[in-house]
Amino acid sequence: MILTDDNFVTIVEAVKQGRNIYDNIRKAVHFLIATNIGEIVTIFLGLILGMNAPLLAIQLLWINLVTDSIPAIALGLEPEDKNIMNRKPKDAKKGIFSDGLWGKIIVEGTMIGVLTLFIFSLGNKLYGLDVARTMAFISLGMIEMIHSFNIRSEESIFKVGLFHNKYLVGAFIIGLIMQIGIVFVPLLANVFDLVPLTYTQWLYVAGVSISPIIIVELQKKLNENLFGKTVYEYKEAKNFSR
Repeated sequence: MILTDDNFVTIVEAVKQGRNIYDNIRKAVHFLIATNIGEIVTIFLGLILGMNAPLLAIQLLWINLVTDSIPAIALGLEPEDKNIMNRKPKDAKKGIFSDGLWGKIIVEGTMIGVLTLFIFSLGNKLYGLDVARTMAFISLGMIEMIHSFNIRSEESIFKVGLFHNKYLVGAFIIGLIMQIGIVFVPLLANVFDLVPLTYTQWLYVAGVSISPIIIVELQKKLNENLFGKTVYEYKEAKNFSR
């Protein structure tokens, strides 16, 4: 570290910025790998179970372009947590996937895939293949966008707040409009082989889409018990400047 002035407060600010950059890289990687594992589980497990393809190639391409990339960019712009300087120094020997991150990624990816297969199976049984694929397509995109809020912090999203990252909120609104709107534009719906849904079918989609919040909240509590808290109570720093 090279200081460009004699103000040692600069060191504190530099460490704070470094920690935030590291956290945001970790969040973006966490989100992208978990969601991609979810898509792999959806297709691979569906084939193993002898199902029709839950999603078409063009639908997966849309998911990767819209509901994966936009929230990942927004997570990279996450403001620093107010408690970021109250954490213990990170062990330099630990990698980016330390402290159970790989486990979280696998669990969350599996969760995304299983939920998507569940809604696909339900739709296929009750309404047929075209409706089932539409429900799975919308649900997968919504699950991933909602899950991006879970990744913002190791703490409960209800404690850190939903609207602290305005970029993520904006990404969610844009993604929501695009993901749902594609079903209501006949030209786009035909290109992506989507069909209109009834009120009941939309309710099924909504119920499955918000379930990751409950599941990940339980996972965060379990990780806290296994690995301990990584964030500590905020204490106002004293001003030692002269």
